[in-house]
Amino acid sequence: MTANGKISLTIDGRELEVESGSTLMEAVGQTGQETPVICYHEATTPEGLCRLCVVEVEGWRTLPPACVTAVQEGMVVLTDSERVERSRRTILEMLNASVDLSQAPKIQEQMGDLGADPERFPGARARQFPLLDDNPFYVRDYSKCLMCWRCVQACGVDMQLSFALSVGGRGHDSKIKTFFDNPMPDTTCVFCGDCIAVCPTNALKDKTKHYLEQGLDYDAIRLEKKKARMREKNSD
Repeated sequence: MTANGKISLTIDGRELEVESGSTLMEAVGQTGQETPVICYHEATTPEGLCRLCVVEVEGWRTLPPACVTAVQEGMVVLTDSERVERSRRTILEMLNASVDLSQAPKIQEQMGDLGADPERFPGARARQFPLLDDNPFYVRDYSKCLMCWRCVQACGVDMQLSFALSVGGRGHDSKIKTFFDNPMPDTTCVFCGDCIAVCPTNALKDKTKHYLEQGLDYDAIRLEKKKARMREKNSD
């Protein structure tokens, strides 16, 4: 540690000083580089789930996630080594094999940048869930969900404190859900839209946008929303 209390480390051959307590991602950012991420979002708590942000640290056996790993004095870090790029590429290829990423442009861009092969795992079992259209404001298509937890965090302590969303199931069948799989209007959801704003794959989508993609014009959309309100009123 330097006399001014900062941590000295080397990133891709460049020596720099950063504040004590900084993460490796923050340190990499000081070099002008952008670390690829999926689960990380500036408005939610970093969890290190997706592992796309991994870097290589000299002397470390495993590749640490940069979003949650604190800097240490004397670290020698590589952000674009062959090992790092192979790990990131494989993560994207596995996700692409099981999750519908057709409406995740940022992730598609990352796959292109890393040279990921979208056909590498042709026999993988796709995550398939029915489209949930149970409220007047947005739809949930969990076939597009890669379990980054952003929506759960936004609905919980990080933003809204509504706690309408949680995680259920195990392994390949895990999914984001409401308590007891209740329809969204029967939960604590306040329909703030924060979960939609942080979703990286369009698994959560504003209903107007959803209808437009189905080819409806605005008059038809208003009619569909009116029908939905009537169905909800009649079900009470």
